[in-house]
Amino acid sequence: MGNLNVAVLGREGFGARLGKKGTSSDITFYNLKRGEDTVTFVEPTKYPERLAPLFFAVSIAKMAVVVVDQIGPSFGEMALMLHSAGIERGYIFLSGVQRDKVAQLVKGTLLEAYEIFDGDVNSLRETMISHASHGMEAAAAGGGAGGCVAVDHAFNVKGTGTVVLGTVMCGTVRRHDEMRVLPGEKMAQVRSIQKHDDDFDSASEGDRVGLALRGIQPEDLGRGNLLTSCSSFETAHRLEAQAELLRYWPGPMDAGTVVHVGHWMQFVQGKIEEVGAERDWHRPALKVSLGKAIAYLPGAHGVLMQLDGKKLRVAGRIQLSAPRK
Repeated sequence: MGNLNVAVLGREGFGARLGKKGTSSDITFYNLKRGEDTVTFVEPTKYPERLAPLFFAVSIAKMAVVVVDQIGPSFGEMALMLHSAGIERGYIFLSGVQRDKVAQLVKGTLLEAYEIFDGDVNSLRETMISHASHGMEAAAAGGGAGGCVAVDHAFNVKGTGTVVLGTVMCGTVRRHDEMRVLPGEKMAQVRSIQKHDDDFDSASEGDRVGLALRGIQPEDLGRGNLLTSCSSFETAHRLEAQAELLRYWPGPMDAGTVVHVGHWMQFVQGKIEEVGAERDWHRPALKVSLGKAIAYLPGAHGVLMQLDGKKLRVAGRIQLSAPRK
């Protein structure tokens, strides 16, 4: 049994036409199950007034469905977020908007490769189930020694104790695994694993899970934490790395600018301390101090955002790399 996470963007409540409503806060989950195949649709409930929900929905997705009712700033921002987060596969669901106009606007982004979907909602649902089915073999093959879950909700359940909801971002998580809570040093043990309300002994990359934990309280973890049994993760309070600004970004980054760095449900505020002198200001070397630590695997990138940007809030992406000691 595998799962496909799909970001659903562009029309509030569209996910309700694709699956059964689940957990809802600033992001809303809709679940679709067909036999052993499952799809989790994630919708940014509080977007566009807040950028964070858009990032959260995209950060755990493998695919996207972009519903285009009209062309406006939000459509452009969604496209740039998907591009910066590296979401390479998806569908554009047109509703009264000309195909050639959309194609022109997404040119030069990853959405250029998205398929224009001509069918109805029922056929879209079947298409997503088909993708989930074909993705199961790849997920099973990706089961490594250690796993990582990006937490989106944590709470106490009477008679069970601490429960977290999240997505397996890499590797495999198993019952009785000892998991480190990142950033930080706290530990928790996996008591049980549920996927779409069924009990399992393990969960692999892409699975939407509920984990009952031993040895930790709900207030000790939540969104922005990673649970991992993998020893390869690094954490950093400062980044010293190259950024790649979008070609639409209006000008060079300046020292003192407040930014946000996003990676796997982590949405961390920071301040640019120094901008390296580069020939191309779209590829600056940045030194960024973070308000709290961010956790990542070597070689990972984060989405770079500036919430008070006058025209754009998505700036591009940045390598996740701590200063050399």
